[in-house]
Amino acid sequence: MSDETLNLQAFEANPPSLHGEEIEEKTAQDLAPVFDVPVQISAVIGKTQLSVSELLKLTHGSVLELDRKVGEAIDIYVNNRLVARGEVVVVDERLGVTMTEIIKDGDANA
Repeated sequence: MSDETLNLQAFEANPPSLHGEEIEEKTAQDLAPVFDVPVQISAVIGKTQLSVSELLKLTHGSVLELDRKVGEAIDIYVNNRLVARGEVVVVDERLGVTMTEIIKDGDANA
């Protein structure tokens, strides 16, 4: 066996510790220092593009056609980053959003 060949038996089942310290499991309580950090949440029901002249022609009651169909999931952004998709719901006569899908980092363009 050459020096370039990896010996899988050399790897332990448990990953090595960092700097001689054992790695302990994290809990939600470990995030307490960031609980009060403000974030911006946006629920995007659709998008469209207009020229400035079309924008200036909009008046009360104007209708904009969006790129989504009725019933299609909306995008939920946290700090301008897509994190979930969901549906619009009514809660006590107010609009709300329920998350139906969490977006993983690699799935954000899907």
